[in-house]
Amino acid sequence: MSSNNDNSHKFSSTRRKLLMGMAALPAAPLLASSGLFSSPAFAQALATSAVNTTGLAVTDTDVTVGILHSVTGTMAISETGSVQAEKLAIDQINKSGGVLGRQIKYIQEDGASDWPTFAEKAKKLLVNDKVAAVFGCWTSASRKAVLPVFEQYNGILYYPTFYEGLEQSKNVIYTGQEATQQILAGLDWVNKEKGAKSFYLIGSDYIWPRTSMKIARKHIENKLGGKVVGEEYFPLGHTQFNSVINKIKLTKPDVIYAAVVGGSNVAFYKQLKAAGIDLSKQNLLTISVTEDEIDGIGGENIAGAYSSMKYFQSLDNPNNKEFVAEFKKMWGDKTVIGDVTQAAYLGPWLWKAAVEKAKSFDVDKVAEASVDVEFAKAPEGYVKIHPNHHLWSKARIGQAQADGQFKLVHETADLIEPDPFPKGYQ
Repeated sequence: MSSNNDNSHKFSSTRRKLLMGMAALPAAPLLASSGLFSSPAFAQALATSAVNTTGLAVTDTDVTVGILHSVTGTMAISETGSVQAEKLAIDQINKSGGVLGRQIKYIQEDGASDWPTFAEKAKKLLVNDKVAAVFGCWTSASRKAVLPVFEQYNGILYYPTFYEGLEQSKNVIYTGQEATQQILAGLDWVNKEKGAKSFYLIGSDYIWPRTSMKIARKHIENKLGGKVVGEEYFPLGHTQFNSVINKIKLTKPDVIYAAVVGGSNVAFYKQLKAAGIDLSKQNLLTISVTEDEIDGIGGENIAGAYSSMKYFQSLDNPNNKEFVAEFKKMWGDKTVIGDVTQAAYLGPWLWKAAVEKAKSFDVDKVAEASVDVEFAKAPEGYVKIHPNHHLWSKARIGQAQADGQFKLVHETADLIEPDPFPKGYQ
C-alpha cells in the first residue's frame, strides 16, 4: 500500500522494462502540475456532517479515495499509465481547489494481476479505509472480481477500460468504451474500408476477450456476411504464438482480429514480424493495443496494424495538447499515453463533478447525480455520463506507426450513445 505522502512507492513508466520482466524503478516525486484548467473559485466548504452521512473518510479539509491497479505482474504494462493519469487528475483537482473545498488524498493498492487480490484490496479500501471512491481495475476479470464487493459495501468504482459490455451497476461508472462503441464500430470500418470478409480471432483467455469475440463473431456472420476462419485463446502471460501464426499464414484471413493483452503482446507481434507477416499488407485490427503496449512491443514490430479505440495520444485538439504536455511534465518526456490512460484520467474529474452536483460524498447521492454529468475538457473531446453509467464517446481507428504513435485514419462524426446490452449480441 502507498499514499500520496509516500514517494517510495512511486514507479516509472518504463513499460518496456516491465515487459521484459524487470521491476519498476522508483520515479521522481509527484510533480506539481500547472494550470491545465483555469482554476475555478474554491468550492464552498460545506459542513462535513452535511456532505458525509455514511461514515466515509471525509474530514473538514480532506477526502480520501482509493487507487487500485496492477503495478506488478503481466498487466503492469497496461495499468501503469492508469495510475499515472489518476494521480495527475488528483493533483490538478487539488490545485484548482479540491472537491467541495477538500483536498483529495489517496491510498494506492496493487491488484498484482491477480483477480482474488483485487477483491481483497477492494474490500480493504471500502471497509477499512472507508474511501469515498475507487479508481481502478483494467481487465474485466478484475472488475468482475470486485463488483460484488462494491455492491455489498456500497462503494463507487470508476472503471477506465474498453470492455465487452453486458453489465450495468449503480456502483460503477464506466469511462471506457463498451462493445458497440469499439467492437462493432471497428468491424464496420474494416469491412467497409478494406472489404474484409474473413477474420481470424485471437485473444487472451479470460472473460473480456472471449465475450468480445463472441460479439465480434455474431456481427461478422450475421451483420457483415463474413466468415470466421479461426478462433484461439491463450493464457495471460503466454509467449509462444508460432503455432497460431502458422495457422494464420495457412488460412490467409482478410483480417487478424486481436484481443491479446498485457505482456503477451510483445511476443505476439515480434513473432508475427519474424514469421514474415507484414502488417502494412496483412490487415490486423486490435482492440487491446494502445500506445502503452507499443512502448513495450516496439513500434517497428507493429507498424501498419490498426487499433479501434476512442483516444490516441496524437489527437489534434487543444484539450489533448494541454493534457499531453501536463502528463509528460509530471511523468517524463518519454512517457506515452494510451486509450485507457486517458479514460482513467476522466475518473477523478467526473467524480468531482458528480460530488459537487450532489453537494455530498455519499455514494448513493453521487451515483444519482452522475447522470448527465459532462466533462468538456476531456482530452478525447466532450464526454457525458449516460443514465446507464457509460459515456457518450466517439469511435476512432488509428494505424500504428514505427515511432510508437498512431495515425488517426477514421473517427465517427458524432458521439455514439452507449448501449451495454445490444439487442442480438447477448
